[in-house]
Amino acid sequence: MRNNFTYQGSAAHIVFGEGRSREAGAWVEKLGRSRALVLSTPQQRADAEALAERLGPLAAGVFAGAVMHTPVEVTAKAMEAVNQSGADCVVSLGGGSTTGLGKAIAYRTDLPQVVIPTTYAGSEVTPILGQTEGGRKTTDRHPSILPEVVIYDPELTLGLPVGMSVASALNAMAHAVEALYAQDRNPISSLMAKEGLSAFKTSLPTIIGTPRDREARAEALYGAWLSGTVLGAVGMALHHKICHTLGGTFDTPHAETHTIMLPHTAAYNAAAVPELLEPVARTFGGSVGGGLWDFAKSLGAPLALKDLGLLEADLDRTAEIATENPYWNPRPIDRQSIRALLQDAWEGSRPTN
Repeated sequence: MRNNFTYQGSAAHIVFGEGRSREAGAWVEKLGRSRALVLSTPQQRADAEALAERLGPLAAGVFAGAVMHTPVEVTAKAMEAVNQSGADCVVSLGGGSTTGLGKAIAYRTDLPQVVIPTTYAGSEVTPILGQTEGGRKTTDRHPSILPEVVIYDPELTLGLPVGMSVASALNAMAHAVEALYAQDRNPISSLMAKEGLSAFKTSLPTIIGTPRDREARAEALYGAWLSGTVLGAVGMALHHKICHTLGGTFDTPHAETHTIMLPHTAAYNAAAVPELLEPVARTFGGSVGGGLWDFAKSLGAPLALKDLGLLEADLDRTAEIATENPYWNPRPIDRQSIRALLQDAWEGSRPTN
């Protein structure tokens, strides 16, 4: 592998450090822009409005309508706000929902993006856009989707609720785990994936006990950057296919779906490529799937799809869609095996592999 690989670094400009979000206006100007539309979810409207106030004359307005899974109808409304405000760039403040909306706008307009993450989603450093329409989630990969500037300010994550912190971090960990066995993996992406997993293993238990611990919050945000970067650098496999199916078809919450599925998809692939997933077993102890499940349980993370409101009757449909046009995967995918995997995840069983 070391003698035969392709690697391309991310073009995103990364700004990391406490208080660095206050430099957002300066980065808008460095991009040669003067009218920034600030994006957020409805829940973070007040924060978005405060950011727009700090931007002063650089702010073109606020659109606080971002929601999970980036529905195309929401993007259409955001595009109206872009056109009406005369915005020449977007500043996305929040988690994966807001980042996704900014990417969807950029994909349609090629407007520059400044992203200020407040969770550990990691999608802010990828050229990948997931959108939902008509009950299906599809993904696009294009250079215009990748944000130009990402500002990681640990200060903004100090108040992130513990449950949301854990779920978004385990979501990011799923990117790192899949990167280890990706078809186009390379030594650099694998190093970043291992480092990202280690950062979360160290930081999350501290965040559980001391949510406002600044060093732990910074370490977790560092893990999010690493894990997101590898998501953008290599292809994803079975895990992301199943999560896209569940989110797009049944509207299950994004981060929690990744959290629950990760031990099961990792265990499924560990049966085929144990040597590639050995760093996971070493980091979390025991078997690959079992170690990830134990870690999630120790953090109080959700463990069962049934707890998200998914019906057992929905599992057949999920297995059907997930195996229709499967992503590349290191272990062959068949409907019966995926149905069994989904049953275990629905029940919240601990994987043995």
